[in-house]
Amino acid sequence: MKPEKFIVNIPQSEIDDLKYRLGHARLPKALDGKPWSSGPELDFMQDVAAYWREKYDWRKAEAEINSFDNYKVTINDVEIHFVHQKNENPKAKTILLTHGWPDSFYRFHAVIPMLAKDYNVVVPSLPGYGFSAPKGMGSKRIADIWAQLMKDTLGYEEFFAVGGDTGAPVTIALARQHPDITKAIHLTDVGWGMVDEADLKPAEKKFQEETSAWYWSEGAYTMMHATKPMTLAYALNDSPVGLAAWAASFANRGKDHNYVDEAFGGRDAFLTTMSIYWFTGTIGSAMQMYKEEAAQNMSAGWGEEPKATPKCEVPTALTIYPNDAHVPKEWAERQGLNVQRYTVMDKGGHFAAMELPEVFVSDIKAAFNELDS
Repeated sequence: MKPEKFIVNIPQSEIDDLKYRLGHARLPKALDGKPWSSGPELDFMQDVAAYWREKYDWRKAEAEINSFDNYKVTINDVEIHFVHQKNENPKAKTILLTHGWPDSFYRFHAVIPMLAKDYNVVVPSLPGYGFSAPKGMGSKRIADIWAQLMKDTLGYEEFFAVGGDTGAPVTIALARQHPDITKAIHLTDVGWGMVDEADLKPAEKKFQEETSAWYWSEGAYTMMHATKPMTLAYALNDSPVGLAAWAASFANRGKDHNYVDEAFGGRDAFLTTMSIYWFTGTIGSAMQMYKEEAAQNMSAGWGEEPKATPKCEVPTALTIYPNDAHVPKEWAERQGLNVQRYTVMDKGGHFAAMELPEVFVSDIKAAFNELDS
């Protein structure tokens, strides 16, 4: 099926409704304790709600989104939104960028123009997110859709792929299931799961301990998403303040002060991300991806004896940012990844493409130049 051009144009009535809800939010009382230890601070959320209602300009964000070449196409009965910025050089290489949660294709808004100087750039919205169909699904099915999008729809015989957060398992699945067209991949994390701990190396043991501690203090959202996303969707789809608070709690990465604005590259970028969820009503289907991914992994043998992961031969670059999971190279290799480039940055976090776009682009280009040499 041929892609059709897509223009974002949210009705003014929906913008007015959002502002009304922000102005009539029923906020909780502040709780005692260490700042941010129980979730976003009350004064932070009051400030976010006021800014979103009075100063934030969705029409400006909408114009920025529409400055990209947006399309929609239906693949395997799933409507997919994607940005496709073509380079003028007919010999330019191609790069596919896959976002995660709690963000959207907009994670890459600052880096698309930079990368488009050297590559053809494709940035889809994951199924269940934003302007794609509100249908959550696991990474393996998404990888097949991405392969069809890139090869059959857009005609690219090979490409580089980038992924972080929930975009990481999609990118890894793409490399495993379609190594003939996936030339190399770049990841900022590889996930955390069950392994035989008897032969873990010191760096892996430290990673397991740190990640386990993080999940106990910050990871309640993952269990909620993976078990009862619909229960949570009723609240988050009804309250923009609740939606922003849920995302901010994750984005703050356990810090005792506001790191949310910095993590997203600014308050406006954070609220554009939240507005995309709000206007499309896709927070529930985005969370559903966790449930589908859990079911996919259960069917692959969760609860059984850990098994050796088959080797993935596609060249892999792994870049670690300090305000994110500190994945050691050994752990990624244990997952069967062919890690040929491992980089640890001195600053940045989970949304590096928004927080440090120049650094992110420089690393991506260096990685693929090295892996493609």
